[in-house]
Amino acid sequence: MTVTAVMGAGAWGTAFALVLADAGNEVRLWARRPELAQAMADKRRNVDRLPDADLPDAILPTASAAQALVGAELVFLAVPSQRLREHLTTWASSLAPDCVLVSLAKGVELSTTLRMSEVVAAVTGAGTDRIAVLTGPNLADEVAARQPAATVVACERIEVAARIQEACHTEAFRPYIHSDVVGAELGGAMKNVIALAVGMAHGMRLGDNAKAALMTRGMAETARLGVALGADPLTFVGLAGMGDLVATCQSPLSRNRRFGEQLGSGVALAELVSGTGQAVEGVKSCEAIGDLACRNGVDMPIVAAVAAAVRDGMPPAQVLRMLMSRSAKPERDEQ
Repeated sequence: MTVTAVMGAGAWGTAFALVLADAGNEVRLWARRPELAQAMADKRRNVDRLPDADLPDAILPTASAAQALVGAELVFLAVPSQRLREHLTTWASSLAPDCVLVSLAKGVELSTTLRMSEVVAAVTGAGTDRIAVLTGPNLADEVAARQPAATVVACERIEVAARIQEACHTEAFRPYIHSDVVGAELGGAMKNVIALAVGMAHGMRLGDNAKAALMTRGMAETARLGVALGADPLTFVGLAGMGDLVATCQSPLSRNRRFGEQLGSGVALAELVSGTGQAVEGVKSCEAIGDLACRNGVDMPIVAAVAAAVRDGMPPAQVLRMLMSRSAKPERDEQ
């Protein structure tokens, strides 16, 4: 049995805590709000995010980060990407010196354009042999319901990835491992941005041709940036790339897809932003990814179009015209 901590009791953090418990681990589940931690302890459910999923006895909910982290060998970071630095700075002194830090967040930091593994390294000083990411087509509601799912664990040290794989392998949850951290993280961050675009297309009542084109060309943008940053292009045809993209763009369970759909159907951006109770990672990451692309000389028109919609308030119909009016290019080897 491995002592684990899941730092963040949102839908995904709670669902992943269930995976770890099913795999036979001791799990401490940290919630930012004391009232949520107490409610989970009393009712054995996360009534805010996953009200139908019972929490087994192996999961200890707590609002104390120190209590969650004491003796934890594997620490899974399940807070929104734009809050990771802030939280991790607070938690750093409670981390065991040899613990492995695993990012469950999918985004790029807005102020620095750092990937989550880079934020972890910058804040904690941990080496790449102690930092991993877990990503893939893992919709929280389905994972919590023990519906079959697969994921990718990426770490530069493959033995560490294998250790995490063993800790979260269950009858319903199948993890694969590889060493391409850059590709895994970019696939996870980019799929949220593309899901916003696909959601807008759906909200505008565009057809499947348009949505398929956005998904495919979005993956081409992901691969271009990934290759520029040293990723293995084959990562993007796997679970961390195409797998996650398909699930996020097609499922009504996806927050990013739903946000884009409402925007495309005419709901005002300000109303959507103020009324969203959960993190919609693509809304912030689109600007950060766009900045990262500019720094590396990579053309990402769909990312730019999504940023124009969710940052600048450009109407979705104008966003569509901006994309469709671009000059004709070859499908491959373009910039």
